[in-house]
Amino acid sequence: MLDQLIQLDQQLFLGINQGLSNPIFDFVMPLLRNRFFWIPLYAFLIFIMLKKYGKHGAVILLFFVISFGIADFFSASIIKPTVARLRPCNDPIFQTSVRSLIPCGSGYSFPSTHAANHFALGVFLITVFYKRWKWILPLALLWAFSISFAQVYVGVHYPIDITTGAIIGSIIGYTVGTILQKIMPYKTWKAGN
Repeated sequence: MLDQLIQLDQQLFLGINQGLSNPIFDFVMPLLRNRFFWIPLYAFLIFIMLKKYGKHGAVILLFFVISFGIADFFSASIIKPTVARLRPCNDPIFQTSVRSLIPCGSGYSFPSTHAANHFALGVFLITVFYKRWKWILPLALLWAFSISFAQVYVGVHYPIDITTGAIIGSIIGYTVGTILQKIMPYKTWKAGN
């Protein structure tokens, strides 16, 4: 059963990494997974939180960072070394089939820390702001999904890696967002006003 799942995962990987290859994706996908590409978005979020919500915004930002930190630590420092699955671009048997668009890196593949981190952040924002801004749901999920999809396209993660990372991150983002709402209820800081 596990062998069949790994084989299916590899086939899905090749379908994305090779089957969807085109010059536009070859340019865009490495950008999407680059942390520096998203600095303007993070700067904008920090600015909005502090300007619009003051001290409450600082608390929201703290919990935002906590979501990221928990997801990053749990996926990169606990699960990855325990599972120790090689990245597709580092697997000696599979790597000849991989289109590597970025340096492979030496870390393990399962789960995707990029996916865990960005789904934690996205779901946190949804949990905290959905009552006021319904549009945050598709926007935050599209943002997290695009970064996660790019991991497969550039050749550093299998689909199961990003799916698992997305599930882990979503649980963490929802949990931390819910804790924030218990500590600082929506009506206290008037989300979106």
